[in-house]
Amino acid sequence: MSSSDHLAAVLFDMDGTLVDTEGLWWDACTEVADGLGSPLGEADREALFGLPVEDAAAHLLGRVNGGPGRSAVEAMLTGTFIRRIEGGVTMLPGAAALLEALRAAGIPAGLVSASPRPVVDLVLETVGRHRFRLSVAAGDGARNKPAPDPYLAAAARLGADPAACVVIEDSPAGVASARSAGCAVIAVGPAPPDGVPAVPTLESVDLPLLRRLVSGRVPPGT
Repeated sequence: MSSSDHLAAVLFDMDGTLVDTEGLWWDACTEVADGLGSPLGEADREALFGLPVEDAAAHLLGRVNGGPGRSAVEAMLTGTFIRRIEGGVTMLPGAAALLEALRAAGIPAGLVSASPRPVVDLVLETVGRHRFRLSVAAGDGARNKPAPDPYLAAAARLGADPAACVVIEDSPAGVASARSAGCAVIAVGPAPPDGVPAVPTLESVDLPLLRRLVSGRVPPGT
């Protein structure tokens, strides 16, 4: 393996990338919006996709006159989301196998989420905290995605060069965060951001692909 292929770590987004929680998040947003007297429409689904809770709260409040403050709406969203996650979450196809391959190869995995710490810890209890060297959640730093801070923090805690880390994401905000941190990034899901290497599911991701990403040998749209 050449030095340009060195893969220091793989950093996973959580919601919609590692676990199937995007529907639960939408349901939580719609429940809170209904309680505020401003039901959501399909355009709001796209707007809320991948947003941190603080930005989602701001979006909901932008639709109503008056009402509670943003911190109160953030608490409503977090509490409602947690209640739904407590009913169980499912790892997405290919996630468990990829994490096991990384463990066997001695490559650390990190979980970097825009969700609050209580949500991240609850999901880690379900999918296995032992699978990850570290986790970064909303509130662990001053800025959330799409700022680079979460991925920079994860790389620093691992003692890794961000350029030697691959980020696996599913949302435009997450991809922007990873790119601005200087990480290689691959998108998973049906609607990847333009110009980003992409696969339909984690079942298509393996160690050779991750190493090619670090070396810059994977073209956009893969």
